[in-house]
Amino acid sequence: MNILQILDKLSDDKFYSQKASRFDALNGITNFSKKAALAAIPLGLGSLLTTKANANNSTTFAKSNLSNALQLALTLEYLEDEYYRIGLDAAGLIPNNDRSVFMQISKHETAHVAFLKSALTSLGEIPIAKPTFDFTAGGNFNPFTDYNQFLILAQAFEDTGVRAYKGQAGNVMGNQQILQAALQIHAVEARHASQVRRMRGNKGWIELDNGGNMPAATNAVYANEDNINQAGFNTSMLFGNEAGSAAFDEVLSGSDATTIASLFIV
Repeated sequence: MNILQILDKLSDDKFYSQKASRFDALNGITNFSKKAALAAIPLGLGSLLTTKANANNSTTFAKSNLSNALQLALTLEYLEDEYYRIGLDAAGLIPNNDRSVFMQISKHETAHVAFLKSALTSLGEIPIAKPTFDFTAGGNFNPFTDYNQFLILAQAFEDTGVRAYKGQAGNVMGNQQILQAALQIHAVEARHASQVRRMRGNKGWIELDNGGNMPAATNAVYANEDNINQAGFNTSMLFGNEAGSAAFDEVLSGSDATTIASLFIV
């Protein structure tokens, strides 16, 4: 499965407007991948496979939503995992005082990759192969010879990951086990983002659409973060626009994910 095809599909606004019930998601798992799931079942998914249900067209759609969301998450985790591996292997790049932080983050990303591959296998899906990454984005960055640029891209990747996981919540909500795991990963990615932001001298959270001393090439990561209206409530009324926007992090759409991820995929 081609990652760009996945990203293109996820960029379709209609894709996000469709909702799948838990019933549909369970049907999808049962009918589409029962044999494969019985061979490799993470997080108790096996109990879900015993649910009796009838197949219908929405079942296929729900299954597709779930697996594509996981494939997208896997691609982003591949990206982060490889990025930190190369960074840690680059002699003299990361100061000794910071190495322990990135060693721990790297372990988390490796664990996320392993989980997502296992989850996809349990659904009868073949995990997408790791793309070929170009972390220079066509020669525009030098993250493995310039530590400041390494930190900039690390912040961009982590802030992107946090928003991207939220953007996929609707596509995995039909499967409680995977939704819970996705939220757990999302929380860890948010802590990564906060840590890296502070290492760059920024606040741990995002105010308005200002990433904090970031190059223009990363503007897409922070687009629409200046939103101060949440479910009809103006979040700026008590403490102003900056605090109001920072109190709520925005989701990342499929088209935004396409724009950002494609910069680093050959």
